[in-house]
Amino acid sequence: MAKPDQNQVLRQLPIAVGIIAGSLLMINRLLTPTLTDSQARSDVLGVILCALLILIGLLWQQVQPKSPDAVTLTGEEGFELAPDLSDAVKTELAWATHLLLTNTVTRSIVVWQNGQVLLRRGILGKNAQVKPGAIVQRVLNTRKPIYLVNLNLYPGRIEFDYLPENTQGVICQPIGSQAVMILGANAPRSYTQQDEAWIAGIADKLDLTLSQLEQTPS
Repeated sequence: MAKPDQNQVLRQLPIAVGIIAGSLLMINRLLTPTLTDSQARSDVLGVILCALLILIGLLWQQVQPKSPDAVTLTGEEGFELAPDLSDAVKTELAWATHLLLTNTVTRSIVVWQNGQVLLRRGILGKNAQVKPGAIVQRVLNTRKPIYLVNLNLYPGRIEFDYLPENTQGVICQPIGSQAVMILGANAPRSYTQQDEAWIAGIADKLDLTLSQLEQTPS
C-alpha cells in the first residue's frame, strides 16, 4: 500500500487559492455595470497577486518534490542467525542490523560471507539461500557498493530472490573482500548520501568482527 504524501495539499494550496481568487475577480468584473479607475487598478493588482500565487505553487512542486512511494513488503518478519557463530559475532550483527532497520528505510537485511548466510533480519524473503549473482559478485570483486535505486527497473533484480518480492530499492555493501550486506528498502530512491556513508561505516566495523571468523572452504 502506497504511503500518502502528507505535503501534497500544502504544495497545491497556492495554486488553488490563485485560481479561485482569479475566478472571483473575473466574476466581479463581469457583474460590475460601471468600472471606475480605482476598481480597474484593484483588478490589475489582484490579477498580479493571483498569478504570483499560482507561480509559487508551481515552484513548490519542484522545490518540494513528492516523497517516494513506499510499499508494505510481502513476507514474514524474522531474525535468523547462523548457529555456528560466536556470541560476540552474533551480538555485533544484531547491533548493526538493529541500527539499520530503525534509522533508515531498510526493511530487509541479508549478510552473506564466503558461501554462508550469516544473518537474515527484517521482512524475510521466501528463499533462505543466497547464490551471489552478477551484481553481488561485482561488489565482492571491486569492494565497492552498488545502489539500485529502483529495483523494478533492473533486469538483474531476479538474483535477489532471497529478498521480499516487492523490494523497491537495494544496496549491496561489501564487508571486506569475502562478505556482503544486502539491504532491501520499501521505497525507491529513498537512501540518502548520508545513509550510504553510514552504511559503509557500519560495514567497516563489521569487517573487523567477521575477519575473526575462521574461513571454511565453500
